[in-house]
Amino acid sequence: MAVMVRARCSLAAFKFKNKKHFFMYSVTRYIHQAISTLECQLTEAPIWESYIPNLNSVSRDSKFALLLQKCNSIKELKQAHTQLIINGFELNTFLGTKFVRMYGTCFSPEDARLLFDRLPESNVFLWNAMIRGYAINGFSDGVLQLYNRMFMEGIYPDNFTFPFVLKACTSLSALQKGKEIHCRIIANRLESDVIVGTALIDMYGKCREIRNARQVFDKMSERDVVSWNAMIASYTQNGFAKEALVLFHQMRMTDIQANAVTVMSVIPVCSDFGDLQLGQCIHGYTITGGLALDVSVGNALIDMYSNCGNVEMAWQLFDEMSQRNVVSWSAMIGGYAWNGYAREALALFLQMQIAEVKPNAVTLICALEACVQLTTVHQGKEIHCCILKTGFESNVSVGTALLTMYVKCGYIEIARRLFDQMPTKDVVAWSAMISGYAQNGYASEALVLFHQMQVKPNRVTVVSVLPACADLADLQEGKRIHDYIIENGFESDVSVGTALVAMYAKCGSIEHALQLFDKMPKRDVVSWNAMIAACAQNGYANEALGLLCQMQVAGVQCNVVTMVSVLPACAHLAALHQGELVHEYVIRNGFESDVSLKNALLDMYAKCGSTEKAYQLFKKNSSRDTVSWNAMIAGFAQNGLAVDALAHFRQMQMTDVMPDLATMVSVLPACAYLAALKEGTWIHAYIIRRGFEFDISLSNALIDMYAKCGELGFACQLFDSMSEKNVISWNAMIAAYGMHGHGEDALELFSQMKQIGMKPDHITFMSILSACRHAGLVDEGWQCFVCMRQDYLIKPKSEHYACMVDLLGRFGRLNEALEIIEKMPLEPDASVWGALLSACRIHCNIELGEYLSKRLIQLEPENPAHYIQLSNIYATAGKWDGAIKARTTLKVRGLKKTPGCSWIEMKNGVHTFLVGDRSHPQSEEIYAMLENLAAQIKEAGYAPDTSFVLHSVEEEEKENSLCSHSEKLAIAFGLINTSPGTCIRITKNLRVCGDCHNATKFISKIVEREIIVRDTNRFHHFKDGLCSCGDYW
Repeated sequence: MAVMVRARCSLAAFKFKNKKHFFMYSVTRYIHQAISTLECQLTEAPIWESYIPNLNSVSRDSKFALLLQKCNSIKELKQAHTQLIINGFELNTFLGTKFVRMYGTCFSPEDARLLFDRLPESNVFLWNAMIRGYAINGFSDGVLQLYNRMFMEGIYPDNFTFPFVLKACTSLSALQKGKEIHCRIIANRLESDVIVGTALIDMYGKCREIRNARQVFDKMSERDVVSWNAMIASYTQNGFAKEALVLFHQMRMTDIQANAVTVMSVIPVCSDFGDLQLGQCIHGYTITGGLALDVSVGNALIDMYSNCGNVEMAWQLFDEMSQRNVVSWSAMIGGYAWNGYAREALALFLQMQIAEVKPNAVTLICALEACVQLTTVHQGKEIHCCILKTGFESNVSVGTALLTMYVKCGYIEIARRLFDQMPTKDVVAWSAMISGYAQNGYASEALVLFHQMQVKPNRVTVVSVLPACADLADLQEGKRIHDYIIENGFESDVSVGTALVAMYAKCGSIEHALQLFDKMPKRDVVSWNAMIAACAQNGYANEALGLLCQMQVAGVQCNVVTMVSVLPACAHLAALHQGELVHEYVIRNGFESDVSLKNALLDMYAKCGSTEKAYQLFKKNSSRDTVSWNAMIAGFAQNGLAVDALAHFRQMQMTDVMPDLATMVSVLPACAYLAALKEGTWIHAYIIRRGFEFDISLSNALIDMYAKCGELGFACQLFDSMSEKNVISWNAMIAAYGMHGHGEDALELFSQMKQIGMKPDHITFMSILSACRHAGLVDEGWQCFVCMRQDYLIKPKSEHYACMVDLLGRFGRLNEALEIIEKMPLEPDASVWGALLSACRIHCNIELGEYLSKRLIQLEPENPAHYIQLSNIYATAGKWDGAIKARTTLKVRGLKKTPGCSWIEMKNGVHTFLVGDRSHPQSEEIYAMLENLAAQIKEAGYAPDTSFVLHSVEEEEKENSLCSHSEKLAIAFGLINTSPGTCIRITKNLRVCGDCHNATKFISKIVEREIIVRDTNRFHHFKDGLCSCGDYW
């Protein structure tokens, strides 16, 4: 002490020659003051009295070692080191080891290494200190380099060296190196050492070598609570939940008392099992063991209860905690968020801010998840501000969660800006942005970003990008991604396999999808649902139902999505019985409250023709949404109940449910069916007001509606004004020309379609063949039929053959038509034979007609049309006995002929008429008008064609029967209730008879009006005594 005082006095007498000298003096004085303070603290500190009774007797090295232990920062440590140098002390190995250890502890491994390298002598304690410094500062490579160098220097590791070296192996996932060290440990007979053995267990556990970890554990002659914890944690971290619980139970049978770390290792097992009862037992153990007050244990319990779905218990624990840290708040906010209590999560996050608890990354991620669930971008932006204030904007996980929030709320542009601003992007961030693009309809952008990735894509990335390939129908890109999946060994992953199946199916390669599905080593309910939905949506309805049976045999429990996926298959097959079985399953399993499933069931019943059951479901559904209304409206329209469809559309407008684009597409066919032009025009105006007019599917439906309402000009204008057309657009316009008898225009449009590169499908050829049929274009029809097979490799279906048979048959080429039937590669169905039968009646081929009628009756004995056709053939030939016999058979079988029905639209609705109908309020005026018309047209040269009355009765009675046909009643009603010059539009459910066709021509000339009649086959535009069909129909 005296020496130090003298040194200070001599320094005070020093004459400062310049600023440098003054600075050196100031630093030295400061160091002396600091060391004096440390000496006083050391002398006065009571803690040292129990260890060192006489401080003066302590050696210099021991004294500085004690001083070093009092250093709390790197600054104080360097001051002590400087004082040592100033006083001329040379560091020996003992003191150098202390400094190396302290530099490592103060997070300055670089200074520790500089000192380590300068020490002239070393021992195992010095090496351990340096290895420890590297280990606690994360310099794992340095640890292993030092360990290897030890042997070269002749220093041999001891039981304090190995734990740090094993920790470095764990950090680097250097399992092989760890095993080499294990061999060294065995050679040094240290495997039974508690600390070394625990380090080995930890290393093997974290490297997923659970068997080796257990072998080390079993060989340990002595175990402490840390050893048990290490082994339990190894089991838990590697998914061996049952083994972890068994070991915990064994631990309780020993004298070792479990601590907080033990229960925190076991509690997650309850979450994995979703076993709330087990969690409650462990909770009870923490109470009896005095561990419940530990904040970390409380946090783990909150997390466990949340993961088991018991949010109320989690909140009770949180509310009763005497101390909470940020982890406590995060666990509770996360518990609310991940269990669907998004509002409560955000409210608790607000409380946390009021309590001035600074959130961590987990807190912010959980709060953002709550915003995602509520799609509340306003609160998301508030959390964004909080992230900026707390400095978490550079955190990759937080940035990714923020990006996801904006994506799910539909703010894709903000999400992209955030993504571009992220200083570092991991694979999760890239995957989130790609997924955001794909889910928001930016499929092209998703693929571009995928190709720009600066990190290696993982399983989540490919699952995110495959839907983009599906949306673009880009099968080649999907196959390239599939190749990448195989190269990286991802194909065994269930989610990846499911995404691939969905991609191939949506790209139209359903066979490839089925092959992939069959090869999947493991399938979950999502996989089965994806494959069933793919089959159902792509016309493989039988396969979809077969997969449902296989799924049940495999023991996979069906869920709501399964039912929603399989019901369209029942609808496609009109398999009402199977649909009813699915409905029964839904009721048994308590799924009937699901809105999407109610809608799917309603749709299935409607498409299976059971509109009554569909309507019952609709009426019982108290939570009707837009989809419910759309399904019911479409169901009515598809089953010929167009009036009901329009009525429900009007009812829908009186509710709070807003019609959408799908509603318009569903209701327009009802207008088309009824030829309700005024209603259709009003809906078109509504579409324009709502801004739907640019949708391609809606434009297609409008073209069809105007065409079927007789306004071919409006349909053409709409078609020409479309900025984008798909194959359905072209099909609709070609069909429109065909049904109006404009065969040449249909062929011209078909030629244009081919010129622009639009590939026709089987519906295109059905429409063009039908146009040729109505216009009598036999040769052109033949050319199209050949083109279909040879140029576009489309296999004709029964309806195509039926159309060709009808085309040839109408033209009198019955032998050629019969030859086509005989050469068909598939079995001719009733539509094909029926087309030839109609031709036989037109051309009075009684013998062939009789043969075909009997064949049709064998094919479809319950179809009354075949008996009527046979009766008509006999009647045409004057074989009244045969005609009577056919109609008698019809009655005996309980079958009824579909009555002729015509309707006309007026301002106050649609008016319907049956043959001989006198139920209308204006019946007297209608029949009076008909008598007047009959007299006028007879004077103009009309002669009733009684051959169309197929009964053996007197001529006068036949004429009276012809006069009361439904289309004539509708025309008379139209003339009475419209002003002169107004076009009259009639729709009939059957083919117009020859007499009515002839009579209408005369009426149009006499009344000087255009009369448009639409029958089941085509349109007839009557004007000035002529018909647009040219009497060919």
